Amino acid sequence: MAAVSQEQSFDIRKATPEDWPGIWSILQPVIREGETFTWDRDTSEETARSKWIKDAPGQTFVAVARDTGEVLGTGEFHANQAGGGSHVANAGYMVGANNSGQGIARALCAYSLSEAKAAGFRSMQYNAVVESNVRAVWLWQSMGFRILATVPEAFNHPEIGYVGLHVMYRKL
Repeated sequence: MAAVSQEQSFDIRKATPEDWPGIWSILQPVIREGETFTWDRDTSEETARSKWIKDAPGQTFVAVARDTGEVLGTGEFHANQAGGGSHVANAGYMVGANNSGQGIARALCAYSLSEAKAAGFRSMQYNAVVESNVRAVWLWQSMGFRILATVPEAFNHPEIGYVGLHVMYRKL
C-alpha cells in the first residue's frame, strides 16, 4: 500500500469565466442534494451563476488539480450586509464529492480568510451552517470560528427533517 502524500496536489486561485463548467459540476449536485446549503434544490444554472460569482471586494475562487487543472472545489466571499455592516464578510464553499477528505475545504476557507482580510473586511460570519453538517461545523471551529447562536429548526433537511442553523463568526 502506497503512503499518502501530505503535499497539497492542488492550487487555489481566483476563478475565471472558463472555470464555470467545473464550478457548476460541483455546485449542482450539492444544491440538488439539499443537505448543506439553503438554496432551492431546483436552482437553475443561470441563477446559481449569478449568486455564486462575486465582484470585488468579494471574490469567487477555485481549487484546481495541479496535474489536470480540474476544478476540485470552489468558494466565494462577499460583504455579509450593506452599509454599516459591509466590513463583515460572508463566505461559502463547496467541494466535489469525489474530492472530500483531501483538505480542500480547509484550504478554501484559509484562502478566503486571507483574501477577505486583504480586501478590507474585519471579520467573517457564516449565517447558516446546518447543524447536522458536523464535519463542516468541526472544520470551521478548527479554523477559529465560534458558534454565536443556533436558530432551532431553521433548516428542513431532506432526510432528517428540521435541524438548527448555526451563526458562526471569527475576526480576521
